[in-house]
Amino acid sequence: MRSFLLATTMVAFPLAAFAQSHCALPAPVTMAAEAPIQLPLPITVGGPPVPLMPAVAPLPPPTQAPALPSTAPAAASKIPADFAAIPALAHIAAAGATLSDLGMSHGLRTISARHDAQVMVFEVSPDGQAAVAGLMTDLSVDQLRAIGGKDLTELPAQHGLRALFLHNGPQFQVFYASPDSERVIPGVMWDATGKDLTRDQVAAIPGAIPTVTIGADTAPAAGASGPATATDQTSNNPNLIAVAQSTTHGSIGNASAPELWMFIDPQCSFSVRAMQQLAPFVAAGKVRLNVIPLTILDGEDNGMSTRSALDLVSTPSDQLVAAWETGHMAGPPAADASGKLQVNMAAAAAIHLQGTPTLIWRKPDGSAGRLDGLPPDIGGLVASIGS
Repeated sequence: MRSFLLATTMVAFPLAAFAQSHCALPAPVTMAAEAPIQLPLPITVGGPPVPLMPAVAPLPPPTQAPALPSTAPAAASKIPADFAAIPALAHIAAAGATLSDLGMSHGLRTISARHDAQVMVFEVSPDGQAAVAGLMTDLSVDQLRAIGGKDLTELPAQHGLRALFLHNGPQFQVFYASPDSERVIPGVMWDATGKDLTRDQVAAIPGAIPTVTIGADTAPAAGASGPATATDQTSNNPNLIAVAQSTTHGSIGNASAPELWMFIDPQCSFSVRAMQQLAPFVAAGKVRLNVIPLTILDGEDNGMSTRSALDLVSTPSDQLVAAWETGHMAGPPAADASGKLQVNMAAAAAIHLQGTPTLIWRKPDGSAGRLDGLPPDIGGLVASIGS
């Protein structure tokens, strides 16, 4: 058997499904107000081995979805002129989504978006530069304050919307208030370029975003080395190469060809697509690809990413990439698999990785190149890799 992925995951990435080119690190997710978000679990060993790389064919360019039936809110195959003037809507429509105006409520414009079988409802910020993916609740800000008490914290406003962070033990939820404060929306805010603003808002709150500690308290597996320290996170930092080299990874391609390092989540559809794009260049001997397994999607796939990554780091280096491509099950994870995966996660933290795929290479001048997300020009990327 093999595991299969949707091209995008609407629950986990409500706006990124139309906007991003990578699988982002875990962030607060839109859910009902009474069902707060469970933080991602730490890496654990256990459970049955699972198939790895899903059989995903290269995706065609996004196309406009058909108009909704006449019984639904009006939708058009072309973005209306007033939508085109709103940056957040124009960006989503440019990705191939069909938009429908659901009207104004409490000072916010509600929009539905459909892309093939995927549907999303969101509110547009007053300035039109961002959107909150989520459904407006009947709670007012005062009612939410009464419910949350000391566990409710107000965050800096973004794009004209107040943000409130509610703790519920180890769980949390971010709410955005309507301009009249009579309604709150449990959801995630994205700007007109697809950037997750909610993640930035909660980053300073201890425990809101999982982190990996690098130092004396990190216990890598026997025989595994820890990641090099990346002191400068600019793309011209040669330490990026040292960090990548310190990981447990698999390699494929001509051993004498220029090397490219790719951090992946085995269940990330964008990682799969990057592998598919690179495969012809690897086969032609133009690049040697080193694949570094991580786990970042456990919150969306019920732990499958971790189990897949543990299986991969248990696989010999010369077989790892083929195992990912074919979905080969290597059996129970090796005894040192968890430690190896922790080292890879620490390496990702050291370079401030934002999602997968993340590509690193050495340029002809000796400096390090870095690309977060799908390469927009795969040929140009390969050509820029030095020996």
